[in-house]
Amino acid sequence: MKKAIMAAMLMGGLVAPSAAQQTVTTPEGAVLNVDSNLPYKPGELTAEQLATPTRSLFSQDSMNVFRRFEAGLTEQMVKFYVDALALRSLNPVQLTASQQMILTGVGSGQIKLAAGQQGASRKYDLSGGYAGGTGIRFLELTYPDREVVAQRFAAAGFAQPQFAQRQDGSWEAIVKDPGGFDVVVRIKTGAKDHSNDGVGVGIAVSDLAKSRAFYREFVGLDELEPVEAPLLGLTLYPYRHKETTLMLYEAKGTGVDNGSAGIQYVVTDAPMVDAKAKSRGGIAVEQPLNKLTGFDLVTVWLNDPDGVTNYFAQVGPSSRTARERAN
Repeated sequence: MKKAIMAAMLMGGLVAPSAAQQTVTTPEGAVLNVDSNLPYKPGELTAEQLATPTRSLFSQDSMNVFRRFEAGLTEQMVKFYVDALALRSLNPVQLTASQQMILTGVGSGQIKLAAGQQGASRKYDLSGGYAGGTGIRFLELTYPDREVVAQRFAAAGFAQPQFAQRQDGSWEAIVKDPGGFDVVVRIKTGAKDHSNDGVGVGIAVSDLAKSRAFYREFVGLDELEPVEAPLLGLTLYPYRHKETTLMLYEAKGTGVDNGSAGIQYVVTDAPMVDAKAKSRGGIAVEQPLNKLTGFDLVTVWLNDPDGVTNYFAQVGPSSRTARERAN
């Protein structure tokens, strides 16, 4: 096994390096060092090791979600996610002298707010909302009390959610963050406040069979029974890892957005993820194995069949994530 070295703080929108390039820069300004010594060598792994899903390598009881937006919206985005949605405010990550990754806590996971929408390989089209096309199109957050949620929105200066009751007795509302991204706010009896039960991630896909196979067989998430979402008018196909559920559904529109949001998995062995992807063929590598300068991380960025970033991050012993877990 490779020596563990990596944690998790960035996402998609990168330009793939040419053979001569040794570094690439993310839209947030962090420098990734591409290292040809990181991958496993041919013959080092058995066919059995390569055939198993990546799920066995997960080291966190949730997935993290990235939300990228235009830099001028930063103040309003923080007010929306921290004040209106009442997610836990965590210490930000200083990526460069002028750029931070703003972290909010959702159970054991995070929603990471990142200003910047650059990178030739990423597309940003949220027109039409959750029905507008492919990509991550909405998040679902849960709370125990709709009156408290409404008061928080009002206090933060946002319009209060307009809730509708479901047949199961829960309440739902669809709101948009300041960048135009849909958030489903769900009220459930017994839910933890601040959505500390976790997060749902709605992913519109162009080919359900291909996307379901990717998340079931390569990632290895628990495949749950399809569910109807009356408020959205959709049939959702859930794939879960403990606190986080990815909800796939058939895209209704033709727009493409593979940059506004992405998924991050914290793993014990990123080179193993890389090897598993290569052995299967047909899985797009958005960014090859690399080290994130100054953070003791090794990462590999893969894409699902619609180009949604699936970013695998290995946390090293000197990383901030490892130090915080130890305290």
